[in-house]
Order: sequence, then C-alpha cells, then structure tokens
Amino acid sequence: MSTATPRATETIEAEGHLIDSRLLQQIFDKIIERGAAYEVLEFRIGTTNEDPSYAKLRLVGRDVAALRELVRELVPLGCRLVDQRDARFEPALKDRCVPHDFYSTTNHRTQVRIGGAWVDVARQRMDAVVVLEAGAPVCRKLRDVRAGDQVVCGVDGIRVNPQHVQRDRHGFAFMSNEISSERRVEVSVGKVADMIRDVKRAGGKVAVVAGPVVIHTGGIEYFCELVRGGWIDVLLTGNALPVHDIEFALYGTSLGVDLQTGSPVEEGHKNHMRAINAVNHAGSVRAAVEQGVVQSGIMHACVQQGVEYVLAGSIRDDGPLPDTLMDLVEAQERYAQALEGVGLVLMLSTMLHSIGVGNMLPSWVRVVCVDINPAVVTKLADRGSAQTIGIVTDVGLFLHQLATRLR
Repeated sequence: MSTATPRATETIEAEGHLIDSRLLQQIFDKIIERGAAYEVLEFRIGTTNEDPSYAKLRLVGRDVAALRELVRELVPLGCRLVDQRDARFEPALKDRCVPHDFYSTTNHRTQVRIGGAWVDVARQRMDAVVVLEAGAPVCRKLRDVRAGDQVVCGVDGIRVNPQHVQRDRHGFAFMSNEISSERRVEVSVGKVADMIRDVKRAGGKVAVVAGPVVIHTGGIEYFCELVRGGWIDVLLTGNALPVHDIEFALYGTSLGVDLQTGSPVEEGHKNHMRAINAVNHAGSVRAAVEQGVVQSGIMHACVQQGVEYVLAGSIRDDGPLPDTLMDLVEAQERYAQALEGVGLVLMLSTMLHSIGVGNMLPSWVRVVCVDINPAVVTKLADRGSAQTIGIVTDVGLFLHQLATRLR
C-alpha cells in the first residue's frame, strides 16, 4: 500500500504596515498563485496608524523546492523565516558571474544576518546583488562583481522592510490617481512645492530628471527660475535637452521651430547643429557660458548657480555635445554618484531616463513623475519604483505653477 508524499512546510513572519501598504493581500495572493496553502498562526493589527502589524503564517507547499521558491518571492514583501539562520555567502567564481541562487535586491531597506546580528545593507538599490565589502554587506551591480567576492545566496538571513504608504501631512495618497482637471493639478503642485521646501529645510537635495519636452512646452523660463531660486541641486538628462536649450538661447528656436510663434523658420533645421558647433568651438557647455557664447537658458542657469548636471548619451544623439557621456556604464555611474544625498526626484517627460534613475533609487527617496502620457506615470511603479507619485499634465504648465508656488 503506497502512502502520499508528505507536503513541505515552513513558518514565516512579517511585520510592518501590512494593511496600509496592502502587503498582506499581496502575500496571500502570492501564496495562492504558487499553489501553496497557508494557516494564520498569529495576527496582530497595529492599534494606530503609526503602529506596525504582525503576522505569522504556516505555509504548506507541494515539495521543498517549490516552497523555497515561494519563500524567495515573499521576501521582497517583507516576509522572513521564523527559524532564522545567518545569511549564506558563496564566492563568485569569476568576474561578473555569481552563483545561480544569488539574492536579487529590491529598492527597500534590507538587512542580512551575520554572526547572529542583523546588519543594514549599504547603497540600497534594486536589481543588484549583496556582497561583503570590508566585512559589511553592500549592494553591487552584477557588472562590478569580481572573482572571490562573497555573495549572499538563498533566502536565509535576509530581512526586507518595504516602504509603506504613509498617511503623511501632505496627503499624497490621492495623487497616485490619474489627474484630469487643472484644479486638481494645482492642488498637486502645491503639495509638491511643500515637499521641496521640507527636503531643502532638512538639508537634502532635489534632483530633476528632464527631457527636451521641457524646452518644447515653454518651460525654460520657469525651470531657470527654480534653479536661480536654489530649489534644484542636480540635473540629470540626455543630449537633447541641452542642445535644444542652447539652440533656443542662440537662435530662439527648438528643432527649427520659433517657440514664440510655433512656426518653423527658414533653414531652422540647421539650428540645433549650429548650437552644437558653437559649444564645440568653446570646448564645453561650461566654457560656452563662461566665454559669453551662451547667455541664457537652463544650462546657463545651471552653470551660473553651480547646479551639478550629468548628460547621458544615446545612439540617436546628434553631435553629441562634448559634455555628453557616450560610455553607458560611465553615464550610469555618474548618475548614481549625483543622486547621493538626494531626498526628492522630479521626473519631467523622459520615460527612459526616468526608469533608469528609478532603478538607482532606494524606496525612501520620494519621486514625482510628470508626463502628459499616463502610461509613463504608471510604468515607473510597475517596474518597482512604488514610491512614485504621478501627475498627468503638460510639463510646461507644471513648471509654471511650481515656480509660482515657490516664489
């Protein structure tokens, strides 16, 4: 007489703002989705909006392998094994290669258990691995792993603390929805202005990730006002924004279109190349400003006010400008360095640069994404940057209203 193979079991626990952040629902959904079962052994609800909740669950899976895979998927939701062991480290056998069961990071605060103690992981970011660096755990991109590095593997000794949706005094919960009325945009801009003030008062930095739409929608004047007011500390962009900005400063056009009348000018298609040529003659954007070649615009304001800027190039760039970094790895590194100490990031109508920056940020850095296309606003959250606040509107209008609020 044959007997059924006993199913595998494991006990997990989760603590935090499980209800406010809808984590508990996601945990249950994931368990059912993976064909497992659960039994709630203990559940305590936080008595105030500041108190965490606690849940202990007994999981039942069809076999050990399936259950371990389920636990691996629950770790990013804040779950951990009750029977905790130290994190397991395995050596990388060669550069850029890690063991197959490596732990892939999220952007949430993470700790690993070493010698019985929980230790914070430094340089938190998503899509990295955790390695020991001078005895301490740090996030490291796969391309930077070297042979012999000790890499965290498996699910033991890993604790993730997801950023919860706060009922903060700025009331950002409603801003996650699509915004259609101008009145609603004005309310949202006012709250963003308050957030910028708070970040600056706390000694933090504000970074802007912007695309050339800022120029095309007439946002130059208002962007410059924010720079001169000391509200912007870092500008991360590509080659197009500075080219079109300098084209406007020199010729009053952007891509050959007069921004005052909205009409193409004769032979205006040459103007962006003439702008690049002028900067090449000067040697750099900074030199063009200092030599008086460029006397207005966003790049002029950034140079004058000491705002750090990083220009990341792409295959479609004309020129490019001498300041534009065409080495992708170098550009990513420079972006990441510029984001250190940033408390708020404004993403203005540039999907690819915004997604790239979102991948570099820990979840406790606030992100505001402004785009006329609602799909862009939601894509960041879909890719893991759940802290993103979306405002669906014209970026020129947004900058106008924001500058007005911060005067």
